Amino acid sequence: MDCDMDLITLKDITFAYGEDEPPVLDHLSFSLAKGKCLVVEGENGAGKTTLFRILNGLSFPQSGRYLFDGIQIDRNYLKNNQNAKLFHKRIGYLFQNPDLILFNASVYDEIAFGPRQMGLKETEVQTRVEDCMNLFHLSAYRDKAPYHLSGGQKKRVALAAVMALNPEVLILDEPFAGLDQKNAENLMAFLKEMKSAGKTLIIASHHPAVKERLADEVLTLCNNKSESF
Repeated sequence: MDCDMDLITLKDITFAYGEDEPPVLDHLSFSLAKGKCLVVEGENGAGKTTLFRILNGLSFPQSGRYLFDGIQIDRNYLKNNQNAKLFHKRIGYLFQNPDLILFNASVYDEIAFGPRQMGLKETEVQTRVEDCMNLFHLSAYRDKAPYHLSGGQKKRVALAAVMALNPEVLILDEPFAGLDQKNAENLMAFLKEMKSAGKTLIIASHHPAVKERLADEVLTLCNNKSESF
């Protein structure tokens, strides 16, 4: 792979949750080019969520380097509000449990929250929200509180909120969990469309079709070690 084209590079990353704890990620290295899809596999506790937190600038490794588009992402870089704003605009993160990020009084406001935080004009916010509600079939729920929705509906709202910022990178933690077959197929079609449009995808999933239909590369995490294919 041509390193000049890599969007994301992790070099010798080690992360532990305490000084006396064994590392969750131990000397992990990989790179991913723009427009590619990386599928991350591993048993519970193998470090998938920890990896995703590092990629999103929510946690920081004890050693190693994380480069995003050639820029080292660390505490010092993200202390600058402008740096943090630009970085988080480029990466969209869908948590495995959407309840962790849904807190607004209505579906409309939930999807609008990110664009409003980025300082977009309200006319642009409205356009983005309407487009995302139509894309994920949420218009009928626009005035409902997200916590009153079903698990599958909450996941669609969370994904719509991510997409309202039009990120370059989508990081999705078990996005198919809890979805029925119809919604799973709709999500698969959406992800294929995003990849075709040039988005970079990083997906943790046990869904076999994800690796078969989307993956350019696979990273397997297990027992503090990793293998890439």
